Amino acid sequence: MALLRGEFMRNVVLAAGAIFLLPWVTLGRQTAPPKAPSGTAQTAPAAATAGKPEKLTPEQELTNLFDGKIHAEWEAFKNRDKKAYGELLADDYIAVEADGDGERSKTRMLREVEHSMYTSYNLSFLKVIPLGPEAAFVRYEAFFRFPVKAGVPFEKVLIGEIWVKRGGEWRAIHYQETRVK
Repeated sequence: MALLRGEFMRNVVLAAGAIFLLPWVTLGRQTAPPKAPSGTAQTAPAAATAGKPEKLTPEQELTNLFDGKIHAEWEAFKNRDKKAYGELLADDYIAVEADGDGERSKTRMLREVEHSMYTSYNLSFLKVIPLGPEAAFVRYEAFFRFPVKAGVPFEKVLIGEIWVKRGGEWRAIHYQETRVK
């Protein structure tokens, strides 16, 4: 009896997991238009779209949007551009960096822009996870190079950011980094 109950529970958990994951799996899947039988001419709509780029999925558009915003964030910080950096942050923005100094407000982060020391950066493994129509979690890896006088030649961190749409504009509201070796 216990074995049957265990199998039943396992099947219930598997079914619930499949039901939960099905929309995520099918969300990114695109269906290809039906192919014309070989030897037939293309129809006018297919001929009109030939050579044009395919329309991006909403997920691809969101990833492209945040790729641009994240790069703009780091460029503004690198170039010590407080105005450009501040425009990307929500007023209630909080950052937690790997240095152990605790939370930093938007005001404090704007002061830190003046002391930016990295000379170059490389961002990779960007992943955008929508949290609804007006919120998203963005995670990525950042590799920074510093000048010789800094004492540390480079640093690699994993970053998670939460972005929200306010007044029609996407703004970063939370930043968290973890240093990796």
